[in-house]
Amino acid sequence: MEVPIRSRLYDYYDSVEHVGPQPPPDVSPQAAEPRRSRLLDYVEAQPPAPRAAAGPPGPRPGVPPYHTPVFVPAHPRYVAAEDGAGRRVRVPFVACELFADVTNGTVAFAFTTLDRLVAALGEAQPWVAASIGPLAEGMREHGATVLLDPRIAPRHPNWRPQDLAAYARKVR
Repeated sequence: MEVPIRSRLYDYYDSVEHVGPQPPPDVSPQAAEPRRSRLLDYVEAQPPAPRAAAGPPGPRPGVPPYHTPVFVPAHPRYVAAEDGAGRRVRVPFVACELFADVTNGTVAFAFTTLDRLVAALGEAQPWVAASIGPLAEGMREHGATVLLDPRIAPRHPNWRPQDLAAYARKVR
């Protein structure tokens, strides 16, 4: 004759004070003692997890810290405006160069070293140094993504030394 299948709820039921009906009388006395979970053995064997320091949470694995410096393809631009006295002035600003990517749509490239930027885009590529966190936030506001150290297929550079010289003459 087979042993009947007994619910594990009886183990729990035997470990708490009862109010109401009692379990059937065929429950063994061993079941009256609650069993210790083996998970507790694993937890106790592990050293306690270090407490997180106060402040913002750290980056996810594989994501550089917020203030990591990066080199971003960019160049100066100017907009015509009037100052407080009504004189025409040119106000400078920096425009990050955006690229089209088949999987990510509009992207801004960011490189962890200047050598990587030069290897990918050429020596004449204008750039600006920035922190990855503010750069990513700014790009997200405009619907773009930041690609860190992208691998770019060899091609003609966007900027050549003569392009930089022509641009410098134009904006002076």
